[in-house]
Amino acid sequence: MSQEESDISLIIAQIVQKLKGSNLYAQLERQAWGSWEKRILKSLNSMCTELSIPLARKRPVGEQKELLNKWNEMGTDEPDLSLFRPVYAPKDFLEVLINLRNPNYENGDSLSFRTHLGLIQVPLKVKDIPELKECFIELGLNTGQLGIDDSTQVPPELFENEHVRIGQKVLAEQDSAAAQQYVRQGSPTALRAELWALILNISSQPEDILYYEQLKTNVIQHDLLVDSLIYKDVKLTASNDDYYFVFEDYLYQVLLCFSRDTSVLSHFAYNSASPPKSYIRGKLGLEEYAVFYPPNGVIPFHGFSMYVAPLCFLYHEPSKLYQIFREMYVRFFFRLHSISSHPSGIVSLCLLFETLLQTYLPQLFYHLREIGAQPLRISFKWMVRAFSGYLATDQLLLLWDRILGYNSLEILAVLAAAVFAFRAVNLMEVTSLAAAEAVLADLSTLKVMPLLQIFLFATVT
Repeated sequence: MSQEESDISLIIAQIVQKLKGSNLYAQLERQAWGSWEKRILKSLNSMCTELSIPLARKRPVGEQKELLNKWNEMGTDEPDLSLFRPVYAPKDFLEVLINLRNPNYENGDSLSFRTHLGLIQVPLKVKDIPELKECFIELGLNTGQLGIDDSTQVPPELFENEHVRIGQKVLAEQDSAAAQQYVRQGSPTALRAELWALILNISSQPEDILYYEQLKTNVIQHDLLVDSLIYKDVKLTASNDDYYFVFEDYLYQVLLCFSRDTSVLSHFAYNSASPPKSYIRGKLGLEEYAVFYPPNGVIPFHGFSMYVAPLCFLYHEPSKLYQIFREMYVRFFFRLHSISSHPSGIVSLCLLFETLLQTYLPQLFYHLREIGAQPLRISFKWMVRAFSGYLATDQLLLLWDRILGYNSLEILAVLAAAVFAFRAVNLMEVTSLAAAEAVLADLSTLKVMPLLQIFLFATVT
């Protein structure tokens, strides 16, 4: 065999091995999600049994009228939710991800990955700093940014005035692609709602409002067990948040309608997960009597309502708020609580975060690992909630500008690593997980854009 033939054979072998690995991982995704889904459904069914309540029931006429009358003030309602519990919390999901293994690599096919000392043990391809710099080039030190006072030679007020003028032009032309490019440098507060709607292709047409009203009617007519989980989650999270408690009514309206929206099922077409099923009473196991439960296929977890809360600052008309949230969910947020190999999926984000710390902040990474404070155990909750409830709202919206602008969630992992870098001096002095968590307990004073710029373009080489 000639050298050229030998080289070609080697390349083919590598391709075959890669395909073998990817197929195994796809199988692993399905198996892991199937096991996790069974666990969630078991928890849901156990709650039904313990509380002697059905998964769904039709409301009596009197109850329907009562709910309709208080639709705009559901926050004043105080149902007894003491016996309800979240089906799962982010920390439970993290344990599932930690236990993911690809048998193809367990057998020694990826020796280089064995140097990865983080919690995630699935060898996916993630970007390094040079690739991230190229991807997020508009975040460079010489590019004007909203959210940074002195990033360029141009005085901030001049940049902001010109940026607003360009934003108004983008809106006037109704150019979705231009809007997406524009928000990479941040969106002016006064233009953000319109720009995001343009990027997400949301326009409040009469049929959209009618569709929302139909979902509302479904909520009025039928009571679902997940309704109580939604109430409980809002009470535990947004209602106790200084920024978001005022939006309690909006959160109930949006999330209750969302649970009935079967159009959300479409995202399962590009997701390794499958929507959970229930069966009509007495027909367990008979597929022709199976129904998706809840109708949108999404069982809310602890903190789910925080995906909606920041949007309430931008949209005050319920049907528009609903459309924006639904589109944000099926484009981005579903990836934060499902198992996949997608670059914006939570598995890849966890691996990217750990790789950045281990590669570029090795001393900090090894120190935290040695004292039993694996960094991912702290940062995971930030990433799962896209930092909602952790950052100040103005900073969170600047971060979500970039998620929309780059059509990617990878910036969440970069920011998580940047936070650790920013607090590195304090973290090097801690001797326990509890102490490390205390150092990182309050992110509300952090400025997102300077952190990202410094981490990507100034500190790490």
